[in-house]
Amino acid sequence: MASPQVDTESVPEEGYERGLNSRQVQMIAIGGAIGVGLFLGAGANIAKAGPSLIVMYALAGVIIFFIMRALGELLLYRPVSGSFAEYSREFLGPFFGYFTGWTYWLMWVVTGMAELTAAAIYINYWFPEIPQWVSALVFLIVLFGANLISVKLFGEIEFWFSMVKVTAIIGMIVIGLGVLTFGFSQAGDTAAVSNLWAFDGFFPKGIGSSLMTLQGVMFAYLAVELVGVTAGESENPEKTLPKAINTLPWRIALFYVGALTVILCVVKWTEFSDGASPFVKAFAVIGIPAGAGIVNFVVLTAALSSCNSGMYSTGRMLRTLADNGEAPRVFQRLSSTKTPALGIGISVIFMGIGVVLNYTVPEKAFGYVTSVATAAGIWTWLMILISHVLYRRQVVAGRLPASSFPAPGGSVCSYIAIAFLLFVTGLIAYDADARICLYVMAGWAIALGIGWAVLKNRNPQVTQRGENEFEKVGG
Repeated sequence: MASPQVDTESVPEEGYERGLNSRQVQMIAIGGAIGVGLFLGAGANIAKAGPSLIVMYALAGVIIFFIMRALGELLLYRPVSGSFAEYSREFLGPFFGYFTGWTYWLMWVVTGMAELTAAAIYINYWFPEIPQWVSALVFLIVLFGANLISVKLFGEIEFWFSMVKVTAIIGMIVIGLGVLTFGFSQAGDTAAVSNLWAFDGFFPKGIGSSLMTLQGVMFAYLAVELVGVTAGESENPEKTLPKAINTLPWRIALFYVGALTVILCVVKWTEFSDGASPFVKAFAVIGIPAGAGIVNFVVLTAALSSCNSGMYSTGRMLRTLADNGEAPRVFQRLSSTKTPALGIGISVIFMGIGVVLNYTVPEKAFGYVTSVATAAGIWTWLMILISHVLYRRQVVAGRLPASSFPAPGGSVCSYIAIAFLLFVTGLIAYDADARICLYVMAGWAIALGIGWAVLKNRNPQVTQRGENEFEKVGG
């Protein structure tokens, strides 16, 4: 529970409409855990790791739960919109708040680029005569308009996008179990649980190859922390946020581990390849009429859902930065519908670069932007975990009030998750194809460092904000 001693002057969600109800927050949380990384990216990872990919998703899922419980404890200590940047600012200092806010903004901008590209590719399935960039531009404009209208409309769109994804995955699991149990469909003769180990074993390409898929697996989990951004606009964060976070393990178990297990039992792992959706492949092998078209619609909604979330997040994060003097003050303004319209608009312009990339280097654009998004996401998760560790120290010392939603094991799970994320970063550095994102992040860090130096010169009091935060907040 937020302490009455908290300095309300620094709470940046003031002025927002608390328009997200429990139903919408729950579905935003569920939708955040299901994205294009599962529907599309899992195909390439299956080809690299075989059935052992199931273990990689389960392992990463445990770490994601640790991250979300750490975030949950912080959110119930002080529920604010733009939470990651605020906690980084409070516990690590103003520079880290500035860096985290801008990096999370970058993550969603590049994710939006990737999702727009993916959505345009899916539209080509039905309308090959429409240029890819045209579809991407239309989606960009429509979602931009929806985000400007109200947070309630954003929540409602996200609710139905998530409903489509959830229904599709549950349908895949039920049909797959039916094929395995009763042997119907074209896949009935070859579908078997033994497919998980019958073709060169459970780790057909070795544990090393399996571990190398972790970077792609972590991309699939990006956006699960979106619940934290909704905190400032949830009707009852004390009830809705713990419920959304505590249901995460079964969502991961069902939607990722469960769905992939069923698919790999129905279809031999050797039949999957890069660029092909495992769900499309499974429906095709089973022989369901119009199955490919149905799944194409589902993956289209997954892409649009992620892009929709990106617009929502970037606008809020820019407003948080502006509230703290770390972005132009004009981004503080809310429209008549209580949305940060200008921040969303600027972010959409940058997302539009994805349309250009899609036009110029379509074969490489998706891979580049997803790797950059993963690197930015790992930074965000690390800041959540480190902030949580520092918060716990202050609680133990009696300098801050305890949260009503403490993480199990205190800081221990956060330390484990930090070590895991650093390990994944090492894997990215080892992979020649993915390594480019670290170069991009290094350039990004230099640019933000220059921006901080300029900010410090022009407005030194902004860069000193929060130096005595513990005394101020904790009393």
